[in-house]
Amino acid sequence: MLILVLGKGKTGSYVAQVASERGHGVRALDITENEGASALTAPSLAGVDVVIDFTAPEAAVQNMRAVLAVGARIVVGTTGWYAHLNEMKALAIRRGGGLLYGTNFSIGVQKLFRLTAELAKLDGYTFSITETHHVTKLDAPSGTAITLREIVEAEQAKIGVDTTVQVISHRIADANGEHIVTAAGPDDLLELRHNVNSRHCLALGAVRAAEWLNGKEGVWDFRDIFDQL
Repeated sequence: MLILVLGKGKTGSYVAQVASERGHGVRALDITENEGASALTAPSLAGVDVVIDFTAPEAAVQNMRAVLAVGARIVVGTTGWYAHLNEMKALAIRRGGGLLYGTNFSIGVQKLFRLTAELAKLDGYTFSITETHHVTKLDAPSGTAITLREIVEAEQAKIGVDTTVQVISHRIADANGEHIVTAAGPDDLLELRHNVNSRHCLALGAVRAAEWLNGKEGVWDFRDIFDQL
């Protein structure tokens, strides 16, 4: 495969490295090399099997529009753009492109989502979420924390509890990422915690997602397909 990585930040650089280690051809563009998705033309995308985006919300939307408009395939690890999700889905389907998106490409975090859904079935507990990331992360709360909040609120609604889950965000130095789901009851307290020790897990998940997406048309949330990797 030939993979085009958009974004040369911490995670994007790991993605390029992991893709190369897995035997793929790799090209990479920084945001400054692709302003307004100007570098994503039909000729420049010819031969590219899958694009992987780890940029910024506004840039990701522009990149998706450009990639999907020519029927190409893109994995989006950037978060904070989901107000445009329906637009991107429609574009991918109309043009025969492929879009795979997710709030977190770590397999461990995907398991955290499922464990959180089970924990959130408890009645009589107060739930909260704490997330910590590096100071250069633009969105707060993180996309992962938002997903966790949505999972808890949905599961609580199923048992007849209307709750709003508090999310506490911290931005500290070069922190790799931590998410904690807390369920506090009258007699005990339960916690689910995921710590990223290396961005390698995020990069590996994104590259494996690109391998899965290669040759496919449609739109998928990583939560729904990660078992197939």
